[in-house]
Amino acid sequence: MYQGRIVKGIGGFYYVNTDIGLVECKPRGIFRKESLTPLVGDKVIISIIEGSPGQGVIQEILPRENTLIRPSVANVQQCIIVVAMDRPEPDLLLLDRLLVLAGVNELEQVICFNKTDLGKKDEYGEVIDTYRQAGYRVLCTSTKTGQGIDELKELLKGKISVFAGMSGVGKSSILNSLQPGLGLKTGEVSAKLQRGRHTTRHAELLELSFGGMVVDTPGFSSLSLGAVKELEDMDESELGHYYPEFLEYMDHCRFRGCRHADEPGCSVKEAVEKGSVSAFRYRNYIKLLEELRQSRRRRYD
Repeated sequence: MYQGRIVKGIGGFYYVNTDIGLVECKPRGIFRKESLTPLVGDKVIISIIEGSPGQGVIQEILPRENTLIRPSVANVQQCIIVVAMDRPEPDLLLLDRLLVLAGVNELEQVICFNKTDLGKKDEYGEVIDTYRQAGYRVLCTSTKTGQGIDELKELLKGKISVFAGMSGVGKSSILNSLQPGLGLKTGEVSAKLQRGRHTTRHAELLELSFGGMVVDTPGFSSLSLGAVKELEDMDESELGHYYPEFLEYMDHCRFRGCRHADEPGCSVKEAVEKGSVSAFRYRNYIKLLEELRQSRRRRYD
């Protein structure tokens, strides 16, 4: 028996990285009976098929730290959310949505403001400061000048990370700057699967030469909060917990379970009015709260 990690899954076959190399495996039939599907990122126990070197059977899936539903990947530790300063213009609502999704999945969050070479840093300086002051780790990067790339490498070392962000923000360019050919490799995988890169449900963990692994996840970027399985049972009052700058004010609201929307005596709203909490972040919060409300109405109508 050998322990390893699934790094790719295609057509019912799973490729497991082990001490004896990469092994092509099929899962035990009992997994299907138990409605348990192996995922990329899973730590597994495998056996080698006698007389068939390089082929094996997944005997056991070890307990998962977390699971992302779309794309299907397990045991991720960190989410790198990439936002372009221009071409395309920053979508801060999407950024806040992704921060919430990463928080719900208990992932460390890093915001990467990319394309600083386009000269928009001064224009968005206040926005960048807002996220830093809220408590997020924020990097400013450029694949043209190399700004921030070494710092990003340090954050990726020894961790399994996902990259998220809308199309065109430069995720693949960043991957190629981190390790030449890495972004190209992700594109080749999608081509082999004969699916559009932004619709594929398949994922592959790619090993970084300086330590750590990454999976590029365009599908993670297109979700609304109401479409996320992990949020189906979330109470509206819980959303504020994923806005770190709200936390110091939430305990002082007049009503327990305050949603920080229409209630009187809301300390979060008072902090917004005083300028202690960002107005644009609060507006995005209200939009995301409405997404949850609409989702709940659809489920119970």
